[in-house]
Amino acid sequence: MGKVVFAIHGGAGSIDIPPEKEQEYRDTMRSAIRAGKERLDKNDSGVAAVEAAIRILEDSVLFNAGKGAVFTTDASHELDASIMYGENLQAGSVTGVKHIKNPITLAHKMINNSPHVMLAGEGAEKFGMEQGVETVTQDYFYSNRRWQSLLEAKNESGEQNEFGTVGAIALDKNENLAAGTSTGGLTNKAVGRIGDSPIIGAGTYANNEGVAVSATGKGEVFMRGTAASDINALVQYQNWSIENAASEVVQKRLPVLGGTGGVIALNRQGQFASPHSSQNLLYGYVTEDDEIFIDLFPDGAI
Repeated sequence: MGKVVFAIHGGAGSIDIPPEKEQEYRDTMRSAIRAGKERLDKNDSGVAAVEAAIRILEDSVLFNAGKGAVFTTDASHELDASIMYGENLQAGSVTGVKHIKNPITLAHKMINNSPHVMLAGEGAEKFGMEQGVETVTQDYFYSNRRWQSLLEAKNESGEQNEFGTVGAIALDKNENLAAGTSTGGLTNKAVGRIGDSPIIGAGTYANNEGVAVSATGKGEVFMRGTAASDINALVQYQNWSIENAASEVVQKRLPVLGGTGGVIALNRQGQFASPHSSQNLLYGYVTEDDEIFIDLFPDGAI
């Protein structure tokens, strides 16, 4: 592996990719990776690269974010996103939005145009409209696949083991880190439920002195374990390697709390880690020399 400068994930858990859909997953992930790398090559910030890539994933019905968001228990959609600069720890977050086409863009607007870090629900949507962010009606997020998943969840245990959250991390030309995460939550989740994705330090974190992290998994556990910031702390304050720090949190500490998932993590040296304790983790990265790697399966890329 060369020096990694940009990476994405498309969720973790028991994600079943039909053979006829595999190429579509790869093409969409490759497009997102290229979009991020192109912004970096233009000397844009890592945050701009993260937003560009996540927007592509949000616009795809394949992933549980934006257009592909899952249904809540009352058959609606509530979306969350967050984004963070590693240089100055500026961050933006939105949660429980129902009509924002690209929540990651709204989260970025929070950094640039709001004194606050996080807005929720109607307040976040009002801010979005003031900022000219594109809005949609709830039917935009409908897909038969997600509808069937809701029906299955209601007919069975009500649990959901597919975590299709998306995220991206970047190392820009100025050696600044950035991270972002976006999600539609959990199938059949309670109305108003908030997971780790919009929580700085749980699902998203970036600090130039440590690492950039984007997480996916059982959000309640990632919040209780402050997963993203714990990985950063092990690197920044204990001088752990990025691989050991990420693996310690994801594969040892979080399972004890009762949850699984995965992360992608990157430091300023371009060292990358992608541990997971779930069945699989969809992820991909690109090196500074434009070598792209995409992994859809637990036993490695095919």
